[in-house]
Amino acid sequence: MYIQTVLGKIRSEELGVCACHEHLYLDLSHVKKNDDTRLQDLNLVLTDLRNFVELGGKAIIEVTNDGMGRDVEKLVEISESLDLQIIASTGCYKDPLIPDEKLPWTRDEFSEWMIDEIENGINGTDVKPGVIGEIGSSLNKFQQIEIELFHGAIQAAKATKLPLSTHTTLGTMAKEQVELFIREGLPLNQVIIGHQDLNEHDEIVLDVLSAGPFVALDTIGKENYRTDEARLTSLLKFLENGYEDQLLLSSDLTRKSHLRVNGGQGYDVVLRDFVPRLKEKGIPELVIEKLLVKNPQKAFSIGKEGETK
Repeated sequence: MYIQTVLGKIRSEELGVCACHEHLYLDLSHVKKNDDTRLQDLNLVLTDLRNFVELGGKAIIEVTNDGMGRDVEKLVEISESLDLQIIASTGCYKDPLIPDEKLPWTRDEFSEWMIDEIENGINGTDVKPGVIGEIGSSLNKFQQIEIELFHGAIQAAKATKLPLSTHTTLGTMAKEQVELFIREGLPLNQVIIGHQDLNEHDEIVLDVLSAGPFVALDTIGKENYRTDEARLTSLLKFLENGYEDQLLLSSDLTRKSHLRVNGGQGYDVVLRDFVPRLKEKGIPELVIEKLLVKNPQKAFSIGKEGETK
């Protein structure tokens, strides 16, 4: 098994401490109408990422895709500058951030395009994506274009064996996403359900975990949505229920104001703040290593055999 980075393939065990859901170069301002959502100052991003690296961070799953300002050449630059493993994405996000020219597309067109990027490289480069994501649903529903997008992503994942990472708006639609993957026969050990630390209904997250996908608690530090103390309480419950092999952590920075130099949480918030709190709660080092290292290795490996429970 291997993981596809922007600099080429690596053995899965080379990944290291990994943030499972981040953005290093993106622009949502054309939809958000807010310049804060144009995170494209490489010098500031590099400075902030150095804190992550200094605390032991080795890898970033970069889920910026088409329509979100994706630029894989910038990711190559960051990777080479910091000796950081970066995994790029193919796909589209969600309504209304799907590019206009793709709005009429069918699932087959989405699938063919993603497969072409996976096999041949992104936007004329030789940089290949290592994940399909973040593929998103809207608040409490799938928009029609999102249904086509999800089906296209599933087809591409089945054809190429790449992992598929999702967006759930404020944590909603996680069970519905899982049900769709089951109906379409996508192995759930190939799936990462995103933003479940925004889902305040622990019983729903436990139901999702019981089906077998990886689950990302990936907005750590965004306390305007939910406190990290509440996130921690939920995580402890998931661990107590035996799901330490399926959980992933990250912080999902999307704004200039999220950088530490601008008073935000920074890319290192999980390692700097959240992990020490886990240790204070008595979570063993071996479990923390699963959350940061072992589980990402499994989740983002290509060509996994079999299915989880």
